[in-house]
Amino acid sequence: MKQLVLCLLGVGVFASASFAGTGYSGKEMKQVAPPPCPEWYADREINVSLWGTYIFTGTEWANDRYIEADHAWGGGGDIKYFFMRYFGVGIEGWAANARQAHQSIFADFSEGIFESRTVHTNNTIGAALGTLTLRYPIRCTRFSPYIFGGGGAIFGGGQRTNLVRTADIEEDEPGDQIVTRRTGSETEAIGQVGGGLEIRFTPHIGWVSDFSWNFVDGPNNNFGMVRTGVNFAF
Repeated sequence: MKQLVLCLLGVGVFASASFAGTGYSGKEMKQVAPPPCPEWYADREINVSLWGTYIFTGTEWANDRYIEADHAWGGGGDIKYFFMRYFGVGIEGWAANARQAHQSIFADFSEGIFESRTVHTNNTIGAALGTLTLRYPIRCTRFSPYIFGGGGAIFGGGQRTNLVRTADIEEDEPGDQIVTRRTGSETEAIGQVGGGLEIRFTPHIGWVSDFSWNFVDGPNNNFGMVRTGVNFAF
């Protein structure tokens, strides 16, 4: 019995000594703050973008009254100044090659001749716009979705095909012949709304992709534009 009591006392003394050795040194533990997230987008910066573009009309080419083609390929660029982290103003310009289609008609009623065929011509269409951009850089990521809108002028399209009598063109031509003549291009106002996403590879280089819908003088002239390219931030 005495041996059992002595063993219990020994275990108690050992446990007390162990707990006595564990305690606070009196000094507070220093907490290390996590490193800050990298900043991919600055509060104020100038952006210069270069991109390729694909345009498709909102109606069939036969009904479109400005581009007069189903689609067009081109390129352009823009420069924007972000005076706040989320807001920027800028200007953009682009040009695209449209393969326009129109009817060519020749009729000579005295000879009983009537010819009609579809003619394709390549024509450059371009635009210049002022823009306002609202972006939202997602914290601690490289991603920044954005929306934008703008307005300006579009040029190079809007040709018309008219039927005219040859006698109205040349006085010595017989008056019973009819041919088609094309008018020159017209400059029209254009409005634009769209949205997209930027991905920064570094704080100064990113990739942008977006889509916009463009309005030109009536619903038959509206078209969509897809853009993608590189952005440089300074």
